[in-house]
Amino acid sequence: ARKPTFPDQHKRVSAKSNPGFLERLSETTGGAVVGVGLFFLSIYVLFTNEGRTLQTAKSLDEGLSQVVSLGPYISFDTQNNGRLVHLSAKLHTAEPLYDPNYKVVVHAVKLKRQVEMYQWVEYHESRDYQENGETKTETTYTYNTEWKPELVNSRNFDKEIGHQNPSAMAVESVMVVSPEVRTGPFILSKGLVEQINNFQTLSLGDFPVFNLDPFLSIHDDYFYHTPNPRRPEVGDVRVRFSFAGLSSDNSRHGPAQTVSIVAMQRGEQLLPFKTRSGDTLEILYLEELSAEEVFAREHQFNSMKTWGLRAAGWALMFLGIQLSMQIIYTLVDWVPVLRELVSIGLKIFALCVSCSLSLIVIGFGWLYYRPLVAVALGALAVLPIFLARSGLPAKKNA
Repeated sequence: ARKPTFPDQHKRVSAKSNPGFLERLSETTGGAVVGVGLFFLSIYVLFTNEGRTLQTAKSLDEGLSQVVSLGPYISFDTQNNGRLVHLSAKLHTAEPLYDPNYKVVVHAVKLKRQVEMYQWVEYHESRDYQENGETKTETTYTYNTEWKPELVNSRNFDKEIGHQNPSAMAVESVMVVSPEVRTGPFILSKGLVEQINNFQTLSLGDFPVFNLDPFLSIHDDYFYHTPNPRRPEVGDVRVRFSFAGLSSDNSRHGPAQTVSIVAMQRGEQLLPFKTRSGDTLEILYLEELSAEEVFAREHQFNSMKTWGLRAAGWALMFLGIQLSMQIIYTLVDWVPVLRELVSIGLKIFALCVSCSLSLIVIGFGWLYYRPLVAVALGALAVLPIFLARSGLPAKKNA
């Protein structure tokens, strides 16, 4: 069961029938249908993205104009109930998080237990070749042993004999979250706690070994369910812990995490704030920031998301056009020279059309969601032409 010196390999050869013209045409017709679907999906993504961008920007501007900064000395003030507030303070939890199986104790917001099992993993590579006028496929299967966080079903292997994996994990991965997280006098909402994800690996360098169960050992910040972690066998398990949001200055892992929050105050709760634009503001950053810096970061993120969705929309349109036009390639693929020329031509056509149509859809999005800005830009674009025409001398009558 130990990992072999060389990868375990075997090959399988199978005959592959060449699809006829009607079969290829049927496949490309199905691809064309998918391509049309992707094309209209791209239009939806590009068009609605402009509206989402504008709505988010308005919500952030509205939030910045209304936010109340609680200052360095945070106190509970009932006058701020229902208002958007900003504060920067350290996280605090009443009790540490504890894993009784491994006797791990951390004063943090989240504690994650990640389990891996040493298992067989199958890889395969295929190549087609011609033999006696027949197309054949040779597939090479390689088997290695690796640490994997999920179960690998060896029943699906091409060669299961000698490569069996256990059917279940001896220990499950789990994440524990503190039931109540505070910053200053306020309790964080579930949405704010979900944003605390600065996980760090729990160092086991000074872990008291005498507390361990006899079947456990420690190596490279892992708990191993084997006395020999350097020579694992299939079925062996190792466990690593990580934590996020340190919440006590007395922890040996470091000081409590300072966070900056923008949310609505309601009593001692920090909750989502609904803007007039329809968005929800519930923001947390894992560092000390002013209210202006928080909203500047959110504007920057909104801009990055806008350009990311624009690029995704263009990619969907490019792929959709390519798939839609693939039927032309199928009609001429029996002529080698013509086939290559058509293939290159279709790629260039899809690139040019997708770029132009993406810009047009984005332009219509601006015209729909930002009509005044679109009209102003259009007027600015035609202004040089108007000035050039007005500067031309009048033609003399004969």
